[in-house]
Amino acid sequence: MSSVDFQVAVIGAGPAGASAAYKLGIAGVSCILIEKQKLPRYKVCGGGLVYRGLNSMSFDISSVIERQFDTIDIFLKNGKSIKTSSTEPMVTMIMRDSFDHLITKKAQEAGVQLQDQTKLTAINHDNQVIQVVTDKGSWNVEAIIAADGVYSPTARMSGWKNETRHLAPALEYEVYVTDAEFKKHKDIVRFDIDAIKSGYGWSFPKKDHLSVGVGAFGVDKKKTDLKSLCMDYMKRIGINEVTHIDKHGFNVPVTPRTDGFVKNNVFLTGDAAGFADPLTAEGISNAIRSGNLAAQSIIENANNIKIAGERYLELLNDDLLPQIKTAQQLAKWFYSHPKLRNVVLNKYGQEFADYVAGIFAGTKTYPENVTKRLKEKALSMVSF
Repeated sequence: MSSVDFQVAVIGAGPAGASAAYKLGIAGVSCILIEKQKLPRYKVCGGGLVYRGLNSMSFDISSVIERQFDTIDIFLKNGKSIKTSSTEPMVTMIMRDSFDHLITKKAQEAGVQLQDQTKLTAINHDNQVIQVVTDKGSWNVEAIIAADGVYSPTARMSGWKNETRHLAPALEYEVYVTDAEFKKHKDIVRFDIDAIKSGYGWSFPKKDHLSVGVGAFGVDKKKTDLKSLCMDYMKRIGINEVTHIDKHGFNVPVTPRTDGFVKNNVFLTGDAAGFADPLTAEGISNAIRSGNLAAQSIIENANNIKIAGERYLELLNDDLLPQIKTAQQLAKWFYSHPKLRNVVLNKYGQEFADYVAGIFAGTKTYPENVTKRLKEKALSMVSF
């Protein structure tokens, strides 16, 4: 059997990968973190870290926080608005280049070897050893944590050949405006339901600009002109005095893979697994959580990676997957039945917003039998 250079190779230095590497390093598990780009690097993302994600961090991240908000505003197409607040920062605004780089530096401090500007080219299996081949060299490891995003070359090279996730199209603009214009928008985190069919629009104020976007997160498969819709959305919410826009398109995997999360000692995490929240499309907190769970399973079973894989699936089934499944049911109803949904929100909108705020905070979970409960709400409003 070939010798091992590291126990674990983590592919991808985003929130899932860097968090997993940090946790492995702290536990004394030898680890190499491989990232294809030079760090720090820009990453397309709304950059809204909800409190449950912030609260899961093992170290202070104040140096990379742009803004924090304890209130969000939800707007319906009929003009009705709902405001929900929390005693904790409901949404922490970050830019992914600095956020990801901070976690990576913490992993390095914990003993993890960083190999950035390094492209994965092949994965070869030799009994219990995996050879990770890159354009900068190769390393033998016992396990791989795949955290290289929605298009995950690691997953493709490791046997996940078919696309079983639903990839939702989204567009994000980093919008720079005049000082007067920024002053009008800098204190409002807003979500606009039905700004786009089967989705929503958002405006996230950062330190010196606005992150504005639209996404079609339902199951509508019709092609959508996101660019026109995003520009229309900006006009609708009154963003006028624009000085510069950086435009970025991306896909969000709003359903998990149906063909497993572990194969041949390769563990899928974050977007590579399809762990974004199906209702809100928020992915950072579940990426961090899945990275930590993958690392935990390996730490607990460092001498038997096969058992570690079984443990990871067990942790997912106890933790993330039930919540994602329930959120899928809610998202299907939310985005597929807009008229009925809006009738319910017109009456129970505050209750809904406060519940979502609790999910963001980590104090609430998605309720069981959510579809049945929604039907009961709708029926209670019908007059006979």
